[in-house]
Amino acid sequence: MKVPKNNNMKKQQFISDYTVYDNEKEFAAAEALDAELLFQAHEAVSRSYAPYSKFHVGAAVRLANGVIVKGCNIENAAYPSGLCAERTALFAAQAQYPDVPVEALAITAQSEITEVTEPVAPCGACRQVMVEAEQRSGRPMRIICQGNTGKVFVFDGVETLMPFIFLTKFL
Repeated sequence: MKVPKNNNMKKQQFISDYTVYDNEKEFAAAEALDAELLFQAHEAVSRSYAPYSKFHVGAAVRLANGVIVKGCNIENAAYPSGLCAERTALFAAQAQYPDVPVEALAITAQSEITEVTEPVAPCGACRQVMVEAEQRSGRPMRIICQGNTGKVFVFDGVETLMPFIFLTKFL
């Protein structure tokens, strides 16, 4: 079935700006504070429990008071009872420091099956949790993404990762 053309329809494009570093060394030279956060995310990978996917993710959140809270993905045979690393870190930060804004979130991953050389971005559910963390604090968080090695992507705010965010003001 052919859909009739609507002359009032206009195609739009969404373009997102983010910073790309070729490797962790280049990133560390430019962003020392965030490089430490990325290091903590790499460390959190070792705590991951991923016996089913063999895909281990670590996250680290830096709060405005300088505290770093780590999280990792936890899988469960009763899928979807597990939880992503990003939400683990953000929920732990909220539970321990409910009034302290999140400044930055670093995410990294490694696989037992293949080398993860591209940055790993958060899933949609994690992005929505990040949106609400930003809304509570009234300011954007930096998001730092890397695989096990390789390039580092830096996003200034969740909206650069997820356009047309669902805002709580609609509820």
